[in-house]
Parts: sequence; structure tokens; C-alpha cells
Amino acid sequence: MTTFPTLDAWLEHLESAHPVGIDMGLTRIRKVKDALMLDLDCPVITVGGTNGKGSTCAMLESILRAAGYHVGCHTSPHLLQFNERARIDGENATDDALLPHFEAVEAARQGLAEPVSLTYFEFTTLAILHLFASRKLDAVILEVGLGGRLDAVNIIDADCAIVTSIDIDHTEYLGDTREKIAFEKAGIFRPGRPAICADPAPPQTLIDHAQAIGAELWLFGRDFRYEGQAGSERQQWSYVGPTMRRSALAYPALRGANQLINTSAALAALEALRDRLPVSAQDVRLGLANVELAGRFQVLPGRPSVVLDVAHNPHAAAVLAQNLGSMGFFRYTYAVFGAMRDKDIEGVVGHLKGEIDHWCVTDLPLGRAASGADLEAIVRATGVQDGPDSSIRRFASPAEAFQDALSRATDDDRIVVFGSFYTVAGVMAYRKSRQH
Repeated sequence: MTTFPTLDAWLEHLESAHPVGIDMGLTRIRKVKDALMLDLDCPVITVGGTNGKGSTCAMLESILRAAGYHVGCHTSPHLLQFNERARIDGENATDDALLPHFEAVEAARQGLAEPVSLTYFEFTTLAILHLFASRKLDAVILEVGLGGRLDAVNIIDADCAIVTSIDIDHTEYLGDTREKIAFEKAGIFRPGRPAICADPAPPQTLIDHAQAIGAELWLFGRDFRYEGQAGSERQQWSYVGPTMRRSALAYPALRGANQLINTSAALAALEALRDRLPVSAQDVRLGLANVELAGRFQVLPGRPSVVLDVAHNPHAAAVLAQNLGSMGFFRYTYAVFGAMRDKDIEGVVGHLKGEIDHWCVTDLPLGRAASGADLEAIVRATGVQDGPDSSIRRFASPAEAFQDALSRATDDDRIVVFGSFYTVAGVMAYRKSRQH
């Protein structure tokens, strides 16, 4: 049997073990799951959607932990280290904790009469689920990697499924309309179980699929909602669901205009599962006050102000622009921007060009990335020119782009690092290296 002494060696092997990086379909992974006899005997909440998945998972995890539950949370991708993908009780799983489960997946895979090949995401998802199954957890939260219907986490039947938002992204795998994409995301719903959709304008395909399979569909605005706005005297809001109301809530520690919708979806899931995972008003308050998530409109302390955001599609870019616009006055805004070439880069730039003065565009260290030259051409095509109040510069790495922005920005300016996870991760890694 193939085995490796370290987690890094396993991950390096998995990068190239399967002929293609993304291979939609659950037949192969189901065979290995069955061989592992993998079963989670606790409530499972699966979270899909175009944007807002990570925030919603983080809020569920934080509230459940405040209530004293033992919680496993699988998210992806990671920013700095793989272990971020497997959290138990708020802590990243260690290499030593993960290794036996990588070995178990490999043994099960090779023990099949006809061994199958697994992608990096499929293999690592099985290993993390196997770890969770060994830990006697009270609840497990699973973030969908891509789509829903054919995503690796969908081998587990969710007790409650959440779709946060539906927008155009990953069109080569999911389709090129919101209707097609919504059908793929609705694939995480299960008959007779709560299916929560937080998109304010859900495509009919999602509603039809939920009805066709007999899922218990909760729609934002119809079945659950929030009341009270930012700018109200007391900065409080309320969640209103089918059977319960949670009043006088503080705003979640995650910043941004869209977080009340994400929080409402999390609270709807907890209302739906209240018989199995009861949480008190105090648990909700503590959970929302203490929730953390790197790289989602994360404003770092100090001057100049630095904002990290993994916005990499037009829908997320529009939210980022709204959030930047509500931050108050800054003399200039510098952007560190790198993206994958299969994204709607023109759409992303279109939403943000009104908030950004100086662009530091960057190459990224993988073949799917758009080059800095590509990004520069797209930004220039929107009318951005070089002058005292605006500029475009090109760099070989996010760290170099960030250093340039830092060298030019004053205390009255801000730097926004956005686009691919690799852009944000590159700057986070650089900042971490400077702290030692």
C-alpha cells in the first residue's frame, strides 16, 4: 500500500494522483466511502452557495461551540495551511491527527476489487470525514467545494442543507445561467429534511427541485427574515423564523453588508434542528460576538488600513465595493489584485473600479491564473490611466504587489487585497513572515 510519513508528502502525492483536478461525479468516492463504512452519527449541516458559504459555516460553528457542543467543521479551500480545512472544537486538526485517516482512505481505496482514483478534494474530504466519524462529535458542518449535487461532501446526507446565494461562477462545471447553477446547488437537499435558501431571489429550478423530492423548503423573505438595519439607534437586529423570533441581537463580528442574510440562514438551520441541537439566546449572542473568518472583508488593525477579501466573482465584488464604500473617507485606495483566468474578471473590475485609485496587479503561482499583463489590459480597458491620482503596476507575486502598495500608501490611505484565495494567501504569508 502507498503510504507517506508526513501530511505534506501525502498532499504532494494527491496533487498529481488523479488525472484531472476536478472530476465531477460521486460514483468513485461512494465506493471508497462504502469500503470505509463511513457514517456520521450526529446532525450534519451542509452549506452550499456561490458566496457566503464560509461565513455561514463559521457562524454555525461559533454558535454551536458557545452552546457547549463538540463540533467538526470542514471548509475549503485553505489560506495558509491544509489543516484549516478540518476544525474540531474550533482548532485546526494537527498533522498527527490527520495522518491515520489518510492511511485509512488509501487502504480502503486499494482494497477495492477494482481500485478507483480519487481527486485531491475527494481523497482529503474522505480523510476529514473519517477523522470526524472517529471523534464522537455532536454536530458536523460541511462546506461544499464546487456546486453541490456532484460535490464530494454530498456523499453525506445532510440533516439540514443551506444554499446561501446563487450567482454565475464555475460555468464550465455548473452551467451558464442562475437556473442551471441553482439546480446543481439544490442537489444537497434531501427528502423530508430542512432545505434553507438565503438567496433573496431564488431561481425557480431550486424551488421545483425541493418540491419534487419533498424537501422542507425555507425561503428567505417568505419563511425567515431579519428586521432592523445598520444605522438604527441601538445597532441591533432581530431574526424572525417560522416558529421563533430572536430579538435584540448584536451585529455579528464578521463585517460586511451581506452578513445579516448569512447569519439569518445559520439561525434558520438552528431553528430547524432545535429538537436535536437546542441553543439559547445567550449562545447565539456569544457565538455572533466571537465568530472569526480570515479573508472575508477582514480589516487588519493598524495604518494604513488593510482589507483582505477573497471576492473573485462579480456578485462578491459588488458586495466588497459596497463594504468599501461604507468604511468612511480614505485619500487613496490601493488594490492588490490577482485572479484565475476562468473568472469574469471584467465583471469584478467593473464593480470595484469606482473604489480603487491605484492598481497593483499580480501573477499567481499556478497555470489557471490570469497573468498580470492580462489583468492590466482589462483594468486599462475600463479607462484607468496613469497619473498622480491613479495608476496600474504589474508584479510577479502578491507579496511584491503588496510591498509596492505599502511603500506608497500613507496613514490616510487603505490597501485592499482581493481576488483569488492565492492573492490573499500570498499577502497573509508575507505579513506572517515579517512578524518573525
